[in-house]
Amino acid sequence: MRDPSDPWLTIIGIGEDGLSGLSDASRKALARAETVFGGERHLALASIGDRGRCWPAPFQTDCVLSCRGRPTAVLASGDPFWHGVGAVLAEQLNRSEWIAHPAPSTFSLAAARLGWRLESVICLGLHAAPFACLLPHLAHGERIICLLRDGEAGVALAKWLTAQGWGHSQLWTLAALGGKRESITQHRADSYDGDPAADLLAIALEAKGFGGLPRSSGHADSLFVHDGQITRRPMRALALSALAPRPGERLWDIGAGSGSISVEWALCGGSAIAIEARKDRAENIRKNATAFGLANRIAVVEGTAPGVLGDLKTPQAVFIGGGLDLAMFDGLWPLLEVGARLVAHAVTLETDALLSELHRLHGGELMRLEIAHAGKLGRYRSWEMERSVVQWSAVK
Repeated sequence: MRDPSDPWLTIIGIGEDGLSGLSDASRKALARAETVFGGERHLALASIGDRGRCWPAPFQTDCVLSCRGRPTAVLASGDPFWHGVGAVLAEQLNRSEWIAHPAPSTFSLAAARLGWRLESVICLGLHAAPFACLLPHLAHGERIICLLRDGEAGVALAKWLTAQGWGHSQLWTLAALGGKRESITQHRADSYDGDPAADLLAIALEAKGFGGLPRSSGHADSLFVHDGQITRRPMRALALSALAPRPGERLWDIGAGSGSISVEWALCGGSAIAIEARKDRAENIRKNATAFGLANRIAVVEGTAPGVLGDLKTPQAVFIGGGLDLAMFDGLWPLLEVGARLVAHAVTLETDALLSELHRLHGGELMRLEIAHAGKLGRYRSWEMERSVVQWSAVK
């Protein structure tokens, strides 16, 4: 019988060198496992035979959990906890139920082949994510390693990079790293036609070009799909400065309009829930989230505050771009945890008066923001004033 103190599940990282590259502990775990799960390639590399079970399509882990208490192993490429199945399983199990034996990841092997400092390389899993996820990382000289589904995805990535203005970038295609079939080839993005049928595992990219998304707040309005309902660039920069985004934090963007605040918040590493009453504007938010590669970080809720807020995950910050009234504030404020940050903008006299009163009651900072742009006036130029905005920012 199995010792109750021994984990019943062993998560094993395997490379292209198969069994010969596994540790003694990994080989012993495979030998005693009644069932071994993995991709078809993994099972073949380990010569599992009749005990092997391929992952179901669509992918799910219930089959592994159904073996609970019986000696079971899972095979994954390289390091199972880097864009692999390891964390997915661990999140569903007690810590005493599993043990892991990782192998070098594809990222590690690729960096070792190219002589790149892995700590300064951006590592992305694009085998199940849109290429737009690259956008926040593209900058001249940046080194990026991407996991891809196959050779067809590699050709598509090269075309996408070229269309985005990064066609001069150098690409290395790296396949079957660590095995007898290992191959590494170098190309330029705009001249790469590759082999769509290849079993491509990774592309390493050294970006060459100009542009890319700036790291500062206040991206150009032209980058966003909108119908005029957008927090303009200067005001957006000031709003984000007050919101003080931090990685891992959540924003409620109430009356999100185009979602530009949500997008720039998510580019800083957080997640956002964009709340918008109008269906057409909610669709614009989704388009902007997709265009910036942030669809997995921005959720869109169609409705009005405070009615839709009660079922949402608690935020660390809230932005209200317009439409704040006392009923909304009274419904919102009790939902916020101590330390949450709130930033609200007003362009009407009524909301201006409300923000003044909220500032008196709750403190924070109250500012009146006025911006003018140079414009033509006959043969000359003159200052054209934008509508003034009052900004109240406070911490609960």
